[in-house]
Amino acid sequence: MREKPFAEDLARYKLKRAKEELETARLLCENVRWKAANNRAYYSIYYALTAVLSLETTAFKRHKDTLAYFNQHYVHTGKFSRELGRKIATAEKIRNASDYDDFYIANKDETQRQMETAEQVIREAENFMQGRAPQ
Repeated sequence: MREKPFAEDLARYKLKRAKEELETARLLCENVRWKAANNRAYYSIYYALTAVLSLETTAFKRHKDTLAYFNQHYVHTGKFSRELGRKIATAEKIRNASDYDDFYIANKDETQRQMETAEQVIREAENFMQGRAPQ
């Protein structure tokens, strides 16, 4: 009987963590740390997605599995927009380039778009968790 309240508590915790990571991304951006800001913006997105998945007590060890499940069960079903799904995929690519590609050059505009995507994902995840339709 504890499963549902626990899932909701976990989802709220993960959403709080998503917001904290976004704040960290903002601080890094202010200090012209584009690659690190891209990383934290992506993690903000990731934690928001895991917050949504926590409501159904679904979790994965690998990010790609989390993203694939979210796309299949939330984007392709219309619970979240396809446009948002594309933005999340782009965020993952930019995060991977920022973290692993020595020749990738991050920039302010791209990093700001990453943070805008993170803000949108958090907002829509929060709305979803509260039972409101995506905007």
